[in-house]
Amino acid sequence: QVQLVESGGGSVQAGGSLRLSCTASTYTSLNYCMGWFRQAPGKEREGVAVISTGGGTTYYADSVKGRFTISQGHIKNTLYLQLNSLKPEDTAMYYCAARLAPYCSVGWYDRTAYNYWGQGTQVTVSS
Repeated sequence: QVQLVESGGGSVQAGGSLRLSCTASTYTSLNYCMGWFRQAPGKEREGVAVISTGGGTTYYADSVKGRFTISQGHIKNTLYLQLNSLKPEDTAMYYCAARLAPYCSVGWYDRTAYNYWGQGTQVTVSS
C-alpha cells in the first residue's frame, strides 16, 4: 500500500508561483505513472500533469502547458509540480495520484485508473 502526502499549497495573487510536493510512503524500484489532478468546487476532478517514474515521459493538460512543470526528485518516491503564471481559474484542491504502470499513456487523465491518492493541498489564486 502506497500512501501519498502533498504539501506546498497556499494563496497567491495572479501571476504568482507555487511549488507542490508529493512524497510516497515507501521507496520502490517499481515504475509508476504519478501525477497531479485538481478539483475546483462544483467541478469534476481533472488531470493536470503526470510523469512516468521509469522513463520521465510527461503529459500535461492543455490549460497548464507552458506554465506548470512536473518533475521527480532524486529518488522515485518524490514528485513536484512547479506552478508559474498562476491564474484565478487554477484555484482548486490539488491531489497527488499514482498507479503501478511501466509508463504513463495517452489516457493518463482518466482518474479512475489511479489506485493511490493523497489527501490534497489547496491552491487559491486571487485576481
